[in-house]
Amino acid sequence: MESIMTEAVKIAQQYYDSTETDKLYAAIWGGEHIHYGIYTQPDEAIHDASLRTVETIAQTLAKIDQNSRVIDLGAGYGGAARYLAKTYGCSVCCLNLSELQNQRNSQLNQEQNLDRLVKVTQGSFENIPYPDNSFDIVWSQDAILHSGDRRLVFQEIKRVLKPGGELIFTDPMQSEICPPGALQPAFDRLGISDMGSYLFYSQTAKELGFEELHFMDFSQNVPIHYRRFGEEVQKRYNEVVKLTSTEFVDKTLNSIQPWIERYEQGYMQWGILHFRLNSLSLRR
Repeated sequence: MESIMTEAVKIAQQYYDSTETDKLYAAIWGGEHIHYGIYTQPDEAIHDASLRTVETIAQTLAKIDQNSRVIDLGAGYGGAARYLAKTYGCSVCCLNLSELQNQRNSQLNQEQNLDRLVKVTQGSFENIPYPDNSFDIVWSQDAILHSGDRRLVFQEIKRVLKPGGELIFTDPMQSEICPPGALQPAFDRLGISDMGSYLFYSQTAKELGFEELHFMDFSQNVPIHYRRFGEEVQKRYNEVVKLTSTEFVDKTLNSIQPWIERYEQGYMQWGILHFRLNSLSLRR
């Protein structure tokens, strides 16, 4: 299946395939994880909080066991996939744009003897390279915002998900009270022009035949996460500059401030969204 990427997906691929971005994420953002953490205290290690997010999502699922087939859309370094494989014995397909991340993912799978259960595929969630009815669970963490056509992503999810299967994901979202244009300083960091909202995801899922099971709002964790990220970069500044460059590190530190401010203003949301595909839903 030939992949036709929207401009937004191409921009995301360029962003995550940047050597400097890759090295910074690998060094600071939680090692195996590239998503927000759920914190029990404001000075907690980023890795521990990021792992807690994975654990919380997994525990929210209605059913996952060794017979489950999972696809992780925008899998990054594959930390969630390896956790699921080790904890539940299920098979996980990691679909991800970045070649650099995929290489690290594959290497970690081999090192942890999980390459039998965790497979890595280069590709876009706007054109998922798997047949209809392939998966029991579709999982994604902080990735769908990079799509230029999020309804198309949901249509693709519906296509590859078995009837009765579960969709569970987190994503940075625009809140309903956000004034027009207020998020542009935050968007500039990732090269995006807009983002979904809880209302958009909920309505889109319902229109496509999904039943909403949970929405768990963890928005308060995002400013903590960015502050912890900034603190770690400052603490290891000389090390990170050697891995990347002074210009890149300083630009990154400046770019996270609008995200902290917009979340604290209530203009952005983040949480776990959980749906089940209606068994009687007609595919279209």
